[in-house]
Amino acid sequence: MTAWPLVTLADVASPEKRAIISGPFGSNIGKRFFLPSGIPVIRGNNLVNLDAQFMDEGFVYISAEKAAALNCWANPDDLIFTAAGSLGQVGLIPRDGRYPQYVISNKQLRITLDTTKILPAFAYYHFSTPEMRAYVIGQNKGSSVPLITLGVLRSLPIPKPPIGIQRKVVGILSAYDALIENNNRRIALLEESAQRIYGEWFVDFRYPGHENTPMLDSPHGPIPTGWSWRELRELADEIRVGVEPGAVEPSTPYVGLEHMPERSIAIADWGTAADAGSRKFAFKAGDILFGKIRPYFHKVAVPPVAGICSTDAVVIRERGEGLGGLVLAVVSSDAFVQEAVQTSQGTKMPRANWTVLERYNVAVPPTSLIKHFDELMSDIVGTIHRLVMSDRNLRAARDLLLPRLVSGELDVADLDIAMPEATA
Repeated sequence: MTAWPLVTLADVASPEKRAIISGPFGSNIGKRFFLPSGIPVIRGNNLVNLDAQFMDEGFVYISAEKAAALNCWANPDDLIFTAAGSLGQVGLIPRDGRYPQYVISNKQLRITLDTTKILPAFAYYHFSTPEMRAYVIGQNKGSSVPLITLGVLRSLPIPKPPIGIQRKVVGILSAYDALIENNNRRIALLEESAQRIYGEWFVDFRYPGHENTPMLDSPHGPIPTGWSWRELRELADEIRVGVEPGAVEPSTPYVGLEHMPERSIAIADWGTAADAGSRKFAFKAGDILFGKIRPYFHKVAVPPVAGICSTDAVVIRERGEGLGGLVLAVVSSDAFVQEAVQTSQGTKMPRANWTVLERYNVAVPPTSLIKHFDELMSDIVGTIHRLVMSDRNLRAARDLLLPRLVSGELDVADLDIAMPEATA
C-alpha cells in the first residue's frame, strides 16, 4: 500500500485572498431576492454525491447586481461543502459552460484549490468516500442544527499524491461516472419518448390509423369511434398488503419516498427492510408506486424489483394483462398528477386521495391498440430497468474502488490512463 502524504485543505487552497469563504448572512439571500433567471444560487439540493458531480435541477436565481453585492462567488472547478444541515455533502462545479459563475447560499462553504497541488476532481472524489463523509459529519460544531465552520473546512485532511497519479485516479473513476451519466441520459430519452407517444395517441388522438376514424362527441369531450371513457379503477387496483419489516428478510428492498425521483419512473436506489421501522406495503416488480404525500413533487415510479414501500405511496397494479402500459402512462402524466394535487387533502402536508383518483376518466381504445401501446411501454420500461440495474452495478464497482484509489492502496503508477478533458 502506498501512503501518500496527508495535508489539509488549507495547504492546497489557492493563494488568492478569498480562496475559502462561507455563504452570505441568511437574510441577505432569502426568498424575496429569488428570480426566475439570473445568477444561480448553489444550495444543498444542488449537491449530489458521486452520481452526477453537480446538478442544476432546483436552482434558484438572483440578479447580477445582488450577486455582486454579496460577493460569494463560486466558479467552475470550485468545491462546495454543506456547512449546516446535511453535513457530508460535497459538489464540484463542472466546466460544462452552463453558467460562468454562481453564488453560494448561506449554508454552503466554497474552496478554490491550487491546481498545481491538487486536482479539483481528485479532491471531490476524496471527499465523496464514505469514510470522509463520515469524518466531516463527525466534525459537527452545532447543537440543534449540525454545523461545520470555515476552520473545520481548512483543517480537513486530504492525501497529496503526485499530480500524474491524481490524473490517473480521476481517469479511472470518471470513466465509471461517464457510463452512469450515459445510462441516465438514455433513461431520460426513453421516458420522454413514452410521454410523447402517450400524448399523441391518448390525448391528441393521433394514433396509428386515426386518419380513417371519425370523432364522436361524448360527456368528457370528443373521442374516436370505437373508443370509450372508463374510470381508472376499471383498469387498475390499489394494492394494500401490509407487512412488518421484521417479518421479511432484512435484505428485502425498501422504497421510501426519499428513493423516488421527481418526474421519473426510474428508481435507481433503494434501502433494505433492515432500514425500515414501521408497517409497510408489499409490492411486486413492475407495480407502480405513486407518492401521495405532497403529490406536487410528481413521484411516480416503477421498481425493477419486488419489495416493501412506505405507506405514503399508493401501490397500483393493472387489473388485466396488457393494461399496465396505459395505466403507467396515465398515472405518471402531468394531467393526472395535477388532479392529485387539486383533490389532495390537508394544507401543511397535503395527501392525494386515491378514492377520488380511482374515478379519473381514461380514454380507452380498442384492444388491438391497447396491446400495441402496452408492447411499446413494456419495451421502454424493460430497457429502463436494465439501465437502472447497470447503474447500480457500476456504482457498486466504483464505490469499491474509490477509497482504495484515492488513498493509494491501489497503485496506478504504471497504468496508461488519460484523464478526461472535462476534469483535466
